[in-house]
Amino acid sequence: MSRRRFQTKPLIFCLKTLLLVYSFVFWVSGIVLLSVGLWWILMLGPYSVLISRAPSAVPFVLSGTGAGIVVLSLFGCWATCRGQCWMLRTYAVLLSLVFFTELIAGISGFIFRHEIKGSFYSSFSEAVQKYNALDERSLAVDDLQRKVSICCGVSNCSWLHSSYFPNGGVPGSCCVQINDCDHDDLRNASRAAEKVYSQGCFELVTSFIDRNLGIIAGVTFGIAFSQLIGTTVACCLSRFIHTNQYQMV
Repeated sequence: MSRRRFQTKPLIFCLKTLLLVYSFVFWVSGIVLLSVGLWWILMLGPYSVLISRAPSAVPFVLSGTGAGIVVLSLFGCWATCRGQCWMLRTYAVLLSLVFFTELIAGISGFIFRHEIKGSFYSSFSEAVQKYNALDERSLAVDDLQRKVSICCGVSNCSWLHSSYFPNGGVPGSCCVQINDCDHDDLRNASRAAEKVYSQGCFELVTSFIDRNLGIIAGVTFGIAFSQLIGTTVACCLSRFIHTNQYQMV
């Protein structure tokens, strides 16, 4: 029996090392998610009114998930170092819950991607049509156009059909060269077409999503299925520790 116990100890050490490495990688992924969520809230917050009529909960979900993963990974490191079977089993159960949550979220996002695009389309079109250069959504449109060097519309510059154009022309934030773009140019359809960006905001965003959909889906499901590795290692380590303790008795 002592010989079997001697053979089990190196295996326990290897499993502990593997679980600690996994927990560290898991912790890093939590930091990344938390950073993305906070970046979204701080940097993309003004543009949320263009994505949906209602406030978006996505950045807060990302931040909360990231913070939860950070805490869970630290608990995993502690459970591994302590070598307590109940703690390792708890860690395995929590990892399984995270796996199913991420899997459901990923599948839902993939299935309802067209509905998400539709919501973005209608909200963005309304922002362009009701643009007045004064309210929150109008200022968000101007800021987006300046930063991304585009002229907002569905597939191209659609300001010529907006209610703002007859009096205000095309917004100055559409200009390629602001010094070579005066108010008279912006109110003249033919001259404005030569001095403003032609690519639309909706086209830019949706084309980016379509081009990178495979990568986004792969990363999402890869992170989700990585929880199975941690769950398996935690369960195996708990089992071998329990066996080793039984052999000692």
